[in-house]
Formats: sequence, C-alpha cells, structure tokens
Amino acid sequence: MTNNQRSLRTNTTNFNLFRCMKQEKLAQINDKIRPGIQAIGAFIVEQLDQILEDIIETKSLNSLVSYVDKEAEKKLVQLLSTALPEAGFLTEENTIAISEKETRWIIDPLDGTTNFLHRLPFFSISVALEHKNEIILGVVYECNRKEYFSAWKNGGAHLNDKTIQVSQHTRLADCLLATGFPYFNFSALDHYLKILAIFIKSTRGIRRLGSAALDLAYVACGRFDGFFENNLNPWDVAAGVILVKEAGGKITDYSNQDKAKNGVEILAGNNVIHSLMLNILNG
Repeated sequence: MTNNQRSLRTNTTNFNLFRCMKQEKLAQINDKIRPGIQAIGAFIVEQLDQILEDIIETKSLNSLVSYVDKEAEKKLVQLLSTALPEAGFLTEENTIAISEKETRWIIDPLDGTTNFLHRLPFFSISVALEHKNEIILGVVYECNRKEYFSAWKNGGAHLNDKTIQVSQHTRLADCLLATGFPYFNFSALDHYLKILAIFIKSTRGIRRLGSAALDLAYVACGRFDGFFENNLNPWDVAAGVILVKEAGGKITDYSNQDKAKNGVEILAGNNVIHSLMLNILNG
C-alpha cells in the first residue's frame, strides 16, 4: 500500500466517523448495540447465584472484581468493536488496552460489583461513547428490571422507549437525593458527614444504592432529584453525564465546572436543585 493509499484510507475512515457522529446517526448506533447490551445483562443476572467467595478478587481497598465483570467486559468490547470499528476503549477491567483515539467507548461492565457479589439485585452496565473529549452517547442498563436508559447528543434521554426528564422540584424539602459513601479515600470524611447531615435535615431523605451509573440514570428520569459524590472514575459516570444533560438537568463538579465526566467530583440535578446543593457543598 502506497502512502497516498494509506492517507486516503485514513481520511475515508475519519470522514465516515465524522458523518456518523454529526449526521444524526447516534440513534442508529444505540439501536445496533441495544440487543447485545441486554443479552450481556441477562448473562450477568444468570451468574448472580453462582458466585463463590474464593473467586472474588480484591483490586484495592473495598474494590472487588470477579470473572463476571471480566467476561461481561470482553463481551461488550466485542459488541462495540463490531458496531464502531474505528473507536478505541477505556475500560474498568483492562481486558483491552486503553486507546487514546479521539473517539472511544468508556465501559463499566458491572457497576455495583459489591452489590452483585453480595447478591443485592441493584447493578448495571454503563457504556458511553466519547468523541473529541465530549460524551455523545450513553447507555445505562439496569439488568434486573431490564430498564434501558439511553441518550445521545441532541436526541433527548430515554427509558426503554419513553422520553424522560429530570424532576421539576424547586425546594430541597420536596427532594429525594442520592449519594455514595466514601469507601477507600477517607481524607474528607468529616466534611462529607457534615454535608450529609445538612441534606438529611433539609430533604425527604438520602439513598445510597451502590451504583453511581444508576443513581445518575435515576436523576435523569426524576426518581432522584439530585446526586453528589466524589472519588469516582470516568467509567462510573460517563454514560450518566449525557443522560442527565439530555434529560434537561445540570451536571458539574463542585466548582460548577463542566468536569463531571472525570468522576473526581460530581453533582447532578435540575438547574434549581443543582444550585441549592452546590451552595451547601461549598458552604
């Protein structure tokens, strides 16, 4: 192959990718990967009662993994590689090398692993597509209730086949919030407990369910009015970021910057509740 041929092939690939992202083809990508994600969700549920203590690995403090996470990730990589061969990957379990391509899939094959390993039926698959550092498509699949949350840029947010939106509450007193307790980094625990006490006293309640991807999906459909957590990873939150945005919500870090997708700090809700929570977090 000559240099000109290589250049033409590269340019053609980039053009096809650009067209795919810019000409309202994201819905088609979602439709293409949906059956596969649902099938992988069924595989995960089938394994729920087959986990033995001696096949659970500890990656770091309170960070667990099993063969189910790894097998689910391999299946996802195969599925997504077929759907969009040009894209790279950022994955939690490192079953494929991290790619620095401008378009890549960000995958958590089993968000809520601790729940899964303790046979608590609250866990999900999280898949996001990033293009030039912007999340343009996201899917969170709740495996047990078979709820398929999806969103793509300028396409709205959906639960199964219905459009969803964030809650319309404007008072914290009417709100149910979600969070995640610190489980490995306890350096800011005292401040977190202080904030938690304020929210407990000023809202209808706080829930800690154990899957940040689902927490954000529930904000997107109005089940939760707000969510806050820190010390997460991109694969925990990437899909949830676009779900909340496309559902009409606001999602930022604690400095009100559009940096939630890195997971270091994340705050989500409708515009009013986001602002009220932000004032408390920084008070």
